[in-house]
Amino acid sequence: MDRRQRKTREAIFHAFTKLLSQKDFNQITVGEIIEVADVGRATFYSHFETKDYLLKAFCEELFCHIFDTENDDPHGHRHIFDCDGSDSVFLHLFQHLQNNDNNILALLASQNNDLFLNYFRANLETLVESQLSLFERPTNIPEAFWKNHIISTFVETLKWWIACGMKETPEVITEYFFTVV
Repeated sequence: MDRRQRKTREAIFHAFTKLLSQKDFNQITVGEIIEVADVGRATFYSHFETKDYLLKAFCEELFCHIFDTENDDPHGHRHIFDCDGSDSVFLHLFQHLQNNDNNILALLASQNNDLFLNYFRANLETLVESQLSLFERPTNIPEAFWKNHIISTFVETLKWWIACGMKETPEVITEYFFTVV
């Protein structure tokens, strides 16, 4: 992707996150996104087939950032998420959520968040697969079930944390997560 395309893509992401701070995902239109991003409709569609694909790319951007940071490759991909990372990829993810980077909490808290949660879970599965050695799987449990359990536990921990007002620090909620898994 050349510099111009990257800047356009970033403008679309920033417009999307700005609109997320003002309204629910389902209320945002492509027209509003292109107006705030100051790009043409054809330009938007050359980057994203639909608003749902923009949402999917947004979620992938978060996890790509975490993978690049974990692999000490902060320059391998230019991200809309930025930080120094942490020792644990799960702590890193909780930190981004606590900071509400790019209004990500608006997606998790929206009434119809199933689409985002599906994308989030798909990317979380890749993350869990890369971190499976951190979890001791009981010998009588199939690996696919174990991975699903870890992913579900993370998602439910995250939902509980948000519902309770995120009073715990990312470090504490990460400790809770590892304790129950």
